[in-house]
Amino acid sequence: CLYLNKHKPWIETSYHGIITENNDTVILDPPLVALDKDAPVPFAGEICAFKIHGQEMPFEAVVLNKTSGEGRLRAKSPIDCELQKEYTFIIQAYDCGSGPSGVNWKKSHKAVVHIQVKDVNEFSPAFKESMYKATVTEGKIYDSILQVEAIDEDCSPQYSQICNYEIVTTDVPFAIDRNGNIRNTEKLNYDKQHQYEIMVTAFDCGQKHAREDVLVQVNVKPVCKPGWQDWNKRVEYKPGSGSIPLFPNIHLETCDGPVSSIHTTIELQTNYIGKGCDRETYSEKSLQKLCGASSGAIDLLPSPSATTNWTAGLLMDNNDMIFKFDGKQGAKIPDGIVPKNLTDQFTISLWMKHGPSPGLRAEKETILCNSDKTEMNRHHYALYVHNCRLVFLLRKDFDQADTFRPAEFHWKLDQICDKEWHYYVVNVEFPVVTLYMDGTTYEPYLVTNDWPIHPSHIAMQLTVGACWQGNVPRFAQYFHGSLASLTIRPGKIESQKVISCLQACKEGLDINSLESLGQGVKYHFNPSQSVLVMEGDDIENINRALRKVSYINSRQFPTAGVRRLKVASKVQCFGEDVCINIPDIDAYVMVLQANEPKITISGMDHFSRPAAQFESERGVILLPDIRIVSTVTKMEHSKKNDGANKSVVLEEMLHNLDFCDVLVSGAELDPEQECLELDHTELQGKHLDATNSTAGYSIYGVDTMHNYEQVLQQIRYRNWYTSATSERKFRIKCSELNGHYTSNEFNLEVNILHSTNSNYMEHVNHVVVQPHFLQSVHHPEESISAVHSSVVPSVATVVIVICVSVLIFIIAVGVYRIRTAQQHSSTDSESSKENEMDWDDSALTITVNPMEKYEKPHRAEEESEEEDDEEEDTTSAESDESEEEEDEEDEEEATVQKRGKQNLTRQEQLEWDDSTLPY
Repeated sequence: CLYLNKHKPWIETSYHGIITENNDTVILDPPLVALDKDAPVPFAGEICAFKIHGQEMPFEAVVLNKTSGEGRLRAKSPIDCELQKEYTFIIQAYDCGSGPSGVNWKKSHKAVVHIQVKDVNEFSPAFKESMYKATVTEGKIYDSILQVEAIDEDCSPQYSQICNYEIVTTDVPFAIDRNGNIRNTEKLNYDKQHQYEIMVTAFDCGQKHAREDVLVQVNVKPVCKPGWQDWNKRVEYKPGSGSIPLFPNIHLETCDGPVSSIHTTIELQTNYIGKGCDRETYSEKSLQKLCGASSGAIDLLPSPSATTNWTAGLLMDNNDMIFKFDGKQGAKIPDGIVPKNLTDQFTISLWMKHGPSPGLRAEKETILCNSDKTEMNRHHYALYVHNCRLVFLLRKDFDQADTFRPAEFHWKLDQICDKEWHYYVVNVEFPVVTLYMDGTTYEPYLVTNDWPIHPSHIAMQLTVGACWQGNVPRFAQYFHGSLASLTIRPGKIESQKVISCLQACKEGLDINSLESLGQGVKYHFNPSQSVLVMEGDDIENINRALRKVSYINSRQFPTAGVRRLKVASKVQCFGEDVCINIPDIDAYVMVLQANEPKITISGMDHFSRPAAQFESERGVILLPDIRIVSTVTKMEHSKKNDGANKSVVLEEMLHNLDFCDVLVSGAELDPEQECLELDHTELQGKHLDATNSTAGYSIYGVDTMHNYEQVLQQIRYRNWYTSATSERKFRIKCSELNGHYTSNEFNLEVNILHSTNSNYMEHVNHVVVQPHFLQSVHHPEESISAVHSSVVPSVATVVIVICVSVLIFIIAVGVYRIRTAQQHSSTDSESSKENEMDWDDSALTITVNPMEKYEKPHRAEEESEEEDDEEEDTTSAESDESEEEEDEEDEEEATVQKRGKQNLTRQEQLEWDDSTLPY
């Protein structure tokens, strides 16, 4: 049955709804309810549907209760606020019509629905850039260096807005505000840090932080400061490196100033090294020989020894032979060291380091003084410092004219009291006295005259460091400072060339490729090459020139340590005197320690000779095969089996020596019966000299090890009264750098064979020693170890050899007697036959049978050598036969004399080396 449907449904004219994203329920205001006036009529008064009009709206409306007309609006799929924040559409309500089939249904008027999507904070902030960079100039405070910016993909202002930024990196001089502006909180310094890297994060208003922090890189740009750039403060120098550049990459920054010229001074400061710089530390005698100085210099401050003991009580720096005087010490030079008469020509030379004199009233400070030993206090000659003036006093005797003569010579120089090392040479050519300081000539500014000294018989005392007052007696006028290499040379003056050599530094500044500097740069060195001045108009030319400045040290074993470097520059601009200031460079050269050499002396250390050889005019050569070798130890690192292995490598090196001593062990030589000799022609062409005494022979001078070997190999020992001596022992020691590096002590023992056992020793020498144990003498180039590695005869073998030798000697005597008797009774022809059958004991001395056991083990090794020996023996035999045929007609006395000479010759050729025998 059908019901009458008179009225259409009624709904509100507009609705406002809210839906949370990712949810399907829409909350409407007012609620969705449709009313129909046909109620309670079935169907006609009921609500069957709500329909939404609009394009593809993601919503649907459903009827919850037909009778009450209550409905609900819901999302058909998840709503994303980020895609669409709001929705507006039309909705209508439909009743159920007249019956179950829904015919004659009626619809309400159209109502507007406006829905807002409620946001959820599902997204994190993200920065727009993956990294931010900025550059700032040092020394400034910035309000904002740069701004970082982050975004949030959420749709609502609450969740899509960035409410805060934060610097994650701690302890950095930066801060950030809510808008992302970064500023520095303190002035930045380029020298302290060139670049800063900081991490920044962001927060949205829901306090959700960024997915990833962002890197902010702030580069600090230095304020343009004029000065030298790209140089290293430390420069390492390895000994033997030659010349190394000090500033290979240096360049000058002028900040675009209109530079017209530049003046640069490079100074190598070495005044605290040795005597003002790195000089050779050889003894004064060796240095003077090396520089070609005339002989005869007397060292007044030698290293303390048994013969030079007057310096033993002085304060001394052993490394550089420097003596320090503290105003309380003086040294007496023994009589006989310096001759009393220096003549009108002599030279005094010394190294001196001296500062201002203490106290208000400065007293004389004596360097060298020759005064009366007793009774009086007259100064004959002296060299002293007074009020920073150097004064030389020379009082002549009354042996010549009784007139006023120059007596005091004064020099006033700033260097005398500057506490630096300087080299002084006083050349005396009376009445003219000239001073050389560091190679430069200075004439005295004041010369005073005085009367000669009256003659007396009072002895004189020469002193150093103070002056002796003979009338008290005591020291006075003490010296305060340091002295070294104080020498006096009577009878000669020194040339300026030698003086320059003696004071020359072995280190200094250098310029590589002088020709490449060009004409745009002027340069000048001081005499010691410790200061270099360069001038130029073009900055790039100066840059190139300074890159070529280098340090050089020509010593093989330089003094290790620091050498300070200072570079001072002045720049002039167009139209101005000085436009910019260039800061000085303070750097240093570190000279590394050289490898320490090990000097080894080797050779034959024990031999015997017949007394006749020692008594001969030439004597016996002591060291025929001496060898001097120097090695250094180096560590080599190698990685093997995943570990670091160190291997020691010995490497031979060549360097000079400055002395070798051949000293007598035990009692000194008796000059009445023995001596050591050396032909001085052996020293010619070498930088060597020698002194001889009863204690031994000393060879000195800076020269090669080879030259020292050659000279040592010519030293001979003579003893013309051998009956009182059976042996002599010597010890040999060599040095480099005045004892800084010394060799091993090589010991040599020499035995003198007297006539009672000379024949016995001759046979033993000939049979046992030849040929193997003479190799060290005939082949000096072989090391002593090669001799020791030879097979040494056993005790039994030696006994057998001795017995056989005695037997051979007896047989020889018997044959000789028989031959003599036959010669008296036979005819001339028979005598000729007998002469052909003469017993030649020189042939017997090479008998092999007694040594058969000794030579058998060597037969296979020496087969080729024996063949050569057989050829030599054959030649020798033929020669002997021819000599006998020529001498057949000689008288018997002549024959006996000839045989005696042959025995003597053979005795001189044979050498008895009992160092290898175990007796």
